[in-house]
Amino acid sequence: MLGQLRALPNQLTLLRLSIVPFLVLAILDGHFHRAFILMVVAGVSDGLDGGLARIFRQRTELGSYLDPIADKLLLSTLFLVLMHVGLVSIRITVMVFSRDLGIVIIAALLYATTGTRDFHPSLLGKANTLAQILAVSSVVLAQTHAAHWVLWIRHAALEATLWLTVLSGFHYLWRSGQRLGAPVQADPASH
Repeated sequence: MLGQLRALPNQLTLLRLSIVPFLVLAILDGHFHRAFILMVVAGVSDGLDGGLARIFRQRTELGSYLDPIADKLLLSTLFLVLMHVGLVSIRITVMVFSRDLGIVIIAALLYATTGTRDFHPSLLGKANTLAQILAVSSVVLAQTHAAHWVLWIRHAALEATLWLTVLSGFHYLWRSGQRLGAPVQADPASH
């Protein structure tokens, strides 16, 4: 497992995780230009880690867990800190946290009861993640560049985040129910 940490894609994911406290501090200190730059660096590292894992065939089990954890930690932390400074509503933040907590609990239950490890995001889940990224990015950008188009994207992305969080959460519950009703299959990795 330690060798998997040396893979370049996993190093980029660790970089993304290490950016989180600096991003939080930049927002709390009102340095929104710096915060936006850190968000861009985090976004580029997120795009690169998956691409490099495919190109260099460095997909690892650690990376398959670490990457979504880094994404959720970054986005959830951003929603929380942006709510704390009054830039994102409590309503949206509670929905984002509730959905993510629910997914973690359901995934743990599915793993414990059926051994299911395959939790690929649905199209709704991917759309929700994109909306969340656009929402937090445009909220931060609006603090340094309040152009009409930035404010419009901020409003649309926050609304989309709210609705897609609810829809993707219910869709995840439905998919999980389908998995629980399906016959248990042996894990190929255990052979």
